[in-house]
Amino acid sequence: MLSIRLQRVGTKKAPSFRVVVMPKHRDPYAKVNEILGHYNPRKQPRELVLKADRIKHWIDCGAEVTNTVWNLLIDEKLVEGKKRGVTHLSKKRVGKLEAKEVEKKEKEVVAKAKAEAAAQAAKEEAEAAAQAAKEAESVPEAPVEETLVEEKTAEDVPVTEEQPAE
Repeated sequence: MLSIRLQRVGTKKAPSFRVVVMPKHRDPYAKVNEILGHYNPRKQPRELVLKADRIKHWIDCGAEVTNTVWNLLIDEKLVEGKKRGVTHLSKKRVGKLEAKEVEKKEKEVVAKAKAEAAAQAAKEEAEAAAQAAKEAESVPEAPVEETLVEEKTAEDVPVTEEQPAE
């Protein structure tokens, strides 16, 4: 099975890559069938030189394209399709991410339930206030009894004798 992939060349801490066709299970530094181009991600803008006709020929012959090279070919519009994920997540990490997602959804459900409960309580309060106002309007006010205040006249007030101060 042939594979179109990157082969690292360049110096230490300054990688550049060749785009090559070689058997999939062969050592990455072994002899290659054909060099299809080169890629230097460290240049600004990045440098990618490809032989488009040869790449299409090898893909038609059944060569598999690695995820990174596939994404580069999509960027250059040599092939059509969706980009592929290049990072690898361990099963342990995937489990942790799924647990976080489940926890997040549970929090959203709890928050939504609290919001609905608060809205229901506010609705019930508003209905109770409206009912109380309606009852207050429908009950006639009791007539206020007028109490007669008797006026006291000077004759009714007992006279007390004042004693002279000593």
